Amino acid sequence: MQCPRCGTHLPDTARFCYGCGAQLGPAPPPPPPGASYGYPGAPGYGAPPPPPPPPAPAAAPTAPKDLKCPSCGAPLQPEFGDAVITCAYCGGTVSLAGTGWKSVNRHTMLLPQLNDATAMLKIVQSVMNTGIFHGSRFEDSKVTEQKLQLVPYWIVPSSATTNYTYQDMVTAGAASVGTAAIGSLVGNLFGGGGSSFVSTPAVNSMRQDQITGSYQFPIVAVKGYAQYQPKNYQFKLDSRQLYKKDAVPGGLSVLNGDLAEDSAQQAARAYVTQLQADLAHKKHRMVSALQTQVEVGDPELVHVPIWYVAMDHKGQPIVVLVDANSSRVMLSNL
Repeated sequence: MQCPRCGTHLPDTARFCYGCGAQLGPAPPPPPPGASYGYPGAPGYGAPPPPPPPPAPAAAPTAPKDLKCPSCGAPLQPEFGDAVITCAYCGGTVSLAGTGWKSVNRHTMLLPQLNDATAMLKIVQSVMNTGIFHGSRFEDSKVTEQKLQLVPYWIVPSSATTNYTYQDMVTAGAASVGTAAIGSLVGNLFGGGGSSFVSTPAVNSMRQDQITGSYQFPIVAVKGYAQYQPKNYQFKLDSRQLYKKDAVPGGLSVLNGDLAEDSAQQAARAYVTQLQADLAHKKHRMVSALQTQVEVGDPELVHVPIWYVAMDHKGQPIVVLVDANSSRVMLSNL
């Protein structure tokens, strides 16, 4: 049988639910007047038994703070708003999607190869001092903060096709020059010395082109870390490995995420669309009628070691992010 209140499966002979305490059958008939209970000489002989305790309230649904790691069973303690939680004991990961808490199918990591802060600052120095007028910009700045963290990114496989129209300036210019030369020649033959009477058809200089691209586009999984979001950068994922807690270098903080997979896919579509548009404008001038179709696949969660460096250059804040796995500058506001 099944409890009508909480749904707990019970034996057919049960009178009360083991889960919520609800009474299952009709109450027993009251004893006849003058009936005795127990046996003579026993404590409470002749007194009716105490009434049964009131049924316990049904158990409340499990809150996120009561989550257990799907891999090792350890308790998970998410912060408010967390959507991607990594177990501090075994490295197992769960995410909050529209259907509730579920395990992340693939969670990988990139290990830091650039661990030394001095070597990292030399890379920042080479970038900041690039240019004729920036020879000592790094030396004239003060480092206000530097830290190395494992930052979670959703890697969204994306493929894009962009069709657009552009104006072929070379064709248009060449046609104008050629038309003028022919008109001048014809005019001279007729003794007019001019070409104003020559009528030529207009040259259509509009052309069409297509750009296709495939990306493993990274979307930072922490909403408050907008400065960690690259616009045109892809991590070197060939060296990534499955995430393991014991592989994380000691003292390196691991951030949880608060961005779910579906939101990451939407963001990847927007960034890839903009990236395709930038490529089209870089390839041709006077671009119009731009249409981009983006297809995205299931994202993969990867923790990437990122150096965050904040500097002050004569009152101007400068932020530089260095990919500690590949030793490349991934983002800056220089």
